[in-house]
Amino acid sequence: MAHKAAAQKRGRGRTSRYAPPDDQHQYQLADLLQRIGRGELEDRQLEMLRPDLNGRVSIFYSGHLDLLDSPAVSIVGTREVSEKGWTRAYQLARSLSAAGVTVVSGLAKGVDTAALTGVVDNGGHAVAVIGTPLDKAYPAENADLQQTIYAHHLLLSPFRNGAPVFKSNFPVRNRVMAAITDATVIIEASDTSGTLHQASECVKLNRWLFIAKSVLDDRTLKWPARFLDYEKTAALTSVEDVLTRVGAR
Repeated sequence: MAHKAAAQKRGRGRTSRYAPPDDQHQYQLADLLQRIGRGELEDRQLEMLRPDLNGRVSIFYSGHLDLLDSPAVSIVGTREVSEKGWTRAYQLARSLSAAGVTVVSGLAKGVDTAALTGVVDNGGHAVAVIGTPLDKAYPAENADLQQTIYAHHLLLSPFRNGAPVFKSNFPVRNRVMAAITDATVIIEASDTSGTLHQASECVKLNRWLFIAKSVLDDRTLKWPARFLDYEKTAALTSVEDVLTRVGAR
């Protein structure tokens, strides 16, 4: 796919170093959720997010926080995305953006990069929620994309600058990403994909969960069956499936 090849070409062989945002801010997650009207988290849900000694959970951001005032949808999936999966993520992000929806993703390789690139390329509103502090870019090949997002969109992290990066950071990132959005769309994921953390968070937080029809039709995958009884799980067959449920239509 041309979009995927172009994105890979932009990152290949580059040695430019990541320049962290100068303009960084801190916000209480509970206050943010109240501001954007997406409900409070229960105490047990906040515990996973590593509250401070006063029981507060902070997020750290650079860019335009008001992008979350609009309907917001996460697009997530595997790092090892297929060509068709890349195209689906890119086109869905473009279509949601055209309808005024803010697109949120995690800035990992694969589906995340496809979705955020689809937004940036087409003049939409992008939010990247990362599993590292704002002063780090991971993966390194997305440094330029990360800089573009904090300069023109919104970059957000649950980790303060200087915090160590552990594998456990990414489920924390997923809970925040699910909490600040109205819905999550899974484009492509294996039975062992970390993306399934995001699906579980949708159930716990009472958010919409959309699973691409191509995933539901794949009889080799067992994970979708775990979520089909959840009342807010729906098949993704077109962008209208999402728009009608998140109030963008």
